[in-house]
Amino acid sequence: MSSAEARGGGTPGVILETNLPGVMLLRRGKVRDVYDLGEHLLIVATDRISAFDVVLPSGIPDKGKVLSRLSSFWFKVLGVPNHLITDDVTQMPRALHPFADQLQGRAMLVEKLEMFPVECVVRGYLSGSGWVDYKRSGSVCGVPLPGGLTDSSRLPDPVFTPSTKAQSGHDENVRFDEVLRLVGPKRAEELRDKTLEVYRRAAAYALPRGVILADTKLEWGVRPEGGPIVLADEVLTPDSSRFWPADRYEAGRSQPSFDKQYVRDYLLTLSWNRTPPGPELPPHVIEETSRKYREIYERLTGLKWE
Repeated sequence: MSSAEARGGGTPGVILETNLPGVMLLRRGKVRDVYDLGEHLLIVATDRISAFDVVLPSGIPDKGKVLSRLSSFWFKVLGVPNHLITDDVTQMPRALHPFADQLQGRAMLVEKLEMFPVECVVRGYLSGSGWVDYKRSGSVCGVPLPGGLTDSSRLPDPVFTPSTKAQSGHDENVRFDEVLRLVGPKRAEELRDKTLEVYRRAAAYALPRGVILADTKLEWGVRPEGGPIVLADEVLTPDSSRFWPADRYEAGRSQPSFDKQYVRDYLLTLSWNRTPPGPELPPHVIEETSRKYREIYERLTGLKWE
């Protein structure tokens, strides 16, 4: 068993936690390990999976690689300024080369940015917390919507529904007025307009490939010297977006999806109280979740997973 496998809890190929001696660990998130390389950052997508804000003890094979490879793919095809320098370990600083078994296919060397304290969410369909908000108020994040919409309805136009970043727990949906207060009018309008632009471009790309992009969450920053906003973190992955199979779409109900909803649905059958520690996932749930992640990668990129 390799060192990488050992950190995966015994599942071959699964990495739950990276270990790069001599490289400064900045933080471990729910999924990503972030290292400070001085001028740049190293972002490593592990195979950790969380549900109800709890990181589960089971890893999902290939999950981290799907997240990292999809982000790299979108950074390269969207045509907007972004923070990616390279996803090729051989092109990264030599100090990282000994850790190629942990990094290849799941790591990105990126620019350091001054990040905006806003999660930029755009919704093209009514689902999740947006559906809950609409049922209560007829709007989402203060944006009025037409009457008579149902669960998973397509919206007349995509809407920008930002949230504030939470260090733990759920992000909090906010009105656009709060974004104006946090970052100022010019940057707020830039964040809104660019987020909507990325969503429209990605949704138009995905639909002919049999995929509906229901909503997505983006993060943006700015370089120290200023200039236009820069797309950062993960982009249009099954962890940050709702992807639905177009041929199975039907408004009025929840949709099958290419993400961890399958895990959430399983957990809802248990008596678990949604506090740590989370339960181990059975093999069939792990395998099906991994398959869903690989399938959305193949559908969007047109590449066979390997």
